[in-house]
Amino acid sequence: MSDVFTTRVLQVATGSHEAVVDLTTDCEAFLREAAGGRDGLLNIFVPHATAGIAVLETGAGSDDDLLAALHTLLPADDRWQHRHGSPGHGRDHVLPALVPPHATLPVVDGSLQLGTWQSVCLVDTNVDNPHRQVRLSFLG
Repeated sequence: MSDVFTTRVLQVATGSHEAVVDLTTDCEAFLREAAGGRDGLLNIFVPHATAGIAVLETGAGSDDDLLAALHTLLPADDRWQHRHGSPGHGRDHVLPALVPPHATLPVVDGSLQLGTWQSVCLVDTNVDNPHRQVRLSFLG
């Protein structure tokens, strides 16, 4: 099965602030080793209850716009029933319903098939957890 399915876990430091972390370079490096020029699928999964995976443009402000939109949709205040952690932390547990903890993307000839401006990003609004794991799995 190792010829068909390969997986690796990335350790990602998000720090003590909300973050959109571009994982595209990490995904491409993994595929250079794992895909061996084959077609298949790359699954990106974050096994945390307070983070998600998004495919979006970065570097032109869209990452900051996403965090601003999440602040509007999920304000960090005391409305949340889930109340442990820093103030408003309950919103972090709702985040994966809007930004899912996974994405599955096509791989052709060993290369990730993203649009011109698309990047694979970890979205983390949980300031209480500065360390994340992201599992990359290639099926091909």
